[in-house]
Amino acid sequence: MQGEMAIRLGFFFGIFAVMAVLETKAPRRKLQTGKTVRWVNNVSVIFLGSFLVRLIAPAGATGAAAWASAKGWGILNWTAFPGFLEGLAVIVLLDMLIYWQHVAFHLMPHFWKLHMMHHADMDIDVTTGARFHPVEIILSMLIKIVVVVLVGAPAWSVLAFEVLLNGTAMFNHSNYALPLGIDRMLRLLVVTPDMHRVHHSVVIREMNSNYGFNLSIWDRLFRSYRDQPVRGHTDMTIGLANFRDPAKLWLPQMLLMPLGEKRR
Repeated sequence: MQGEMAIRLGFFFGIFAVMAVLETKAPRRKLQTGKTVRWVNNVSVIFLGSFLVRLIAPAGATGAAAWASAKGWGILNWTAFPGFLEGLAVIVLLDMLIYWQHVAFHLMPHFWKLHMMHHADMDIDVTTGARFHPVEIILSMLIKIVVVVLVGAPAWSVLAFEVLLNGTAMFNHSNYALPLGIDRMLRLLVVTPDMHRVHHSVVIREMNSNYGFNLSIWDRLFRSYRDQPVRGHTDMTIGLANFRDPAKLWLPQMLLMPLGEKRR
């Protein structure tokens, strides 16, 4: 799509900057580890993952959608629904797909070895929202491409979904102290920082809840919703019980984590 990269980068840097400022001005929790080291390495893995995805699948899911449309492939290319309704349905469908993919990456051991890098961060802030192992990012993109082609998703809706998902991930991973009243109302529709922070608890039953990244309905519908952490947001421990060494915050150790770390 024309201007796709400008749209992606504009929203990424814009939302990143806004959340970075908000969480600095009104932090929800006191950070436990040095911010400079975390940010340098988290941002490094973000750009590494993005680079590798572009190298392996240059057109990405949006390009796959445009290609499927040109070929007339996919369910929606065989129907006569209005384009806006098709696009909206695709955004909701892909959001549910991400929910179940997230569940699978927790429950399946080989996938968890990749996903644990995301949870090994001992603090949670705007950079954690895109801190995923590059192999997990690549697998996620391949899954998305297959679904987009099978469904026949409009290219614009795929781009809108990816921009939305990226933005909400940075929002709900942020350390911003969203006013509690606003949080209560907002989480009826979307995942808020307080809602998703529970998922990053060191307590396993809390970690295995609140899987959603964008719409909050999936956790409620599939009974994985947990309202608050037992110890509260300021006293809860973030991360993994067997990963408490700040020396492993560096990029090489993060990338090698799937080869040597245990499940929890």
